[in-house]
Amino acid sequence: MWRNTPNYYGLIHIGLHWLIALAVLGLFALGLWMTQLDYYSPYYRSAPDLHRSIGVLVVTAMLFRFAWKLFNPTVQPLQTHRIWELWLAHIAHALMYLLVIALGVSGYMITTAHGQPLMIFDWFALPAINFGIEYQEEVAGDWHERFAWGLIALVGLHLLGALKHHLIDKDSTLKRMLSYKKNPVKGDLP
Repeated sequence: MWRNTPNYYGLIHIGLHWLIALAVLGLFALGLWMTQLDYYSPYYRSAPDLHRSIGVLVVTAMLFRFAWKLFNPTVQPLQTHRIWELWLAHIAHALMYLLVIALGVSGYMITTAHGQPLMIFDWFALPAINFGIEYQEEVAGDWHERFAWGLIALVGLHLLGALKHHLIDKDSTLKRMLSYKKNPVKGDLP
């Protein structure tokens, strides 16, 4: 139930998938909104603090998800999936993992560019590391924005792929990420 099986994702994998997906979309929306704030907005300081803190939690959840994936059975693709679909899915998933980590690193570099630590919800601080990069805040900020748009584009493609499987192919690809089934049906999954 908690762990993956060869036919279905376990509840922990499903929960991490949807938690990270919602958090990534929320962080993207928050990032767009907070870049429009002016210095006199009451959220000028609190919105970035929230964005950074949630971002650290998302990176942590993504690293945990990666570790969980390594120590769980691999859910086998459906027999109806084409080779090109499998390759695209693997590439998209790998890029999404990498982009979440890259967003975390670039966000950290923005925040700590002037030697200040990265505070996470006033719970604890990550110390600043001197990377020795000239104009680090601006360079990291440019990359952070590119990574964010790239991740959102991949999330959109991922969503379109899931909808294609559900609405056009009428297979159980999406259903396997929506709920856990203890006893799979032979052949294509319901």
